[in-house]
Amino acid sequence: MNNQIKSILWATDFSGESLTALAYANYLARRFGAGVKALHVVPDFAPALYETRGVVVAELMEKQEKSREQALKKLQRLSDKNEIKFSKIIVETGSAGRKIAEVAEKEKCQLIAIGRKGLSALEKILLGSVANQVLRRSRLPVLVVPKKRVQPKIESILVPTDFSAAEERERNYAWGLASTLKASLTLLYILELYDFKFSPDEIKKMMDEALAKLKSRKKKKADFEIKEVVVRDLNAPAGIVTYAARHKLDLIVMSTCVSPLERFFLGSTTEKVISYSTVPVLALPSVYCQK
Repeated sequence: MNNQIKSILWATDFSGESLTALAYANYLARRFGAGVKALHVVPDFAPALYETRGVVVAELMEKQEKSREQALKKLQRLSDKNEIKFSKIIVETGSAGRKIAEVAEKEKCQLIAIGRKGLSALEKILLGSVANQVLRRSRLPVLVVPKKRVQPKIESILVPTDFSAAEERERNYAWGLASTLKASLTLLYILELYDFKFSPDEIKKMMDEALAKLKSRKKKKADFEIKEVVVRDLNAPAGIVTYAARHKLDLIVMSTCVSPLERFFLGSTTEKVISYSTVPVLALPSVYCQK
């Protein structure tokens, strides 16, 4: 798999979180020698125009055009001040979740960088933010960044695994990142116990077996530190978020390889991790899970 990053699409709504995502896009662009393209999506008022009086239509269209012009000016000012001048500035009209995924493919980008925003309690469970909509549509890796007032760095990468058929592709992608960034790599398996009761001996046996299985995975020669870890928790999302925060890791790499039905009703494990993590998550789309 070739995960060389040559072009990054930074999608912004001009929020604090999207500016943090820009800082991470810059960080990766410097290390990969990549360019950064900036995108803002203006809401499309067209659906609201049906059966509307002409004068109202004109006002709405004028407002939409004004929003486009203001967005272009903001992006140009940001480009002038940004440490990496944008290789292209794009303003589109439509649904943000759909347009971001479409533009990233059209512009032949290898990564989308976006801020995590708008996660109400209900959205975390059922609907999802714009970031989650992008995750469900994108055929490219998506870096979702929470708002943090820290200097971006990626010196340690966490790769959760469930021993599925897709895990090798997740690991290979993270391996490439770790090699380029000279970051450590932690392969993590969460022993999900939910609220079932097990004896200490039973738990130890299960954890030992999981660790042995994790260590038996094929390895390539690496010039960075690699660790295999098994921890127990009530469920995988909680265990991943807790481990990453407790050990102050810099990035989580996961795939979104679940069935459409699971995504509709519950959201994937990756989406749940993104909802609660204080660590940026780089989500690999389903195409990375296909043979």
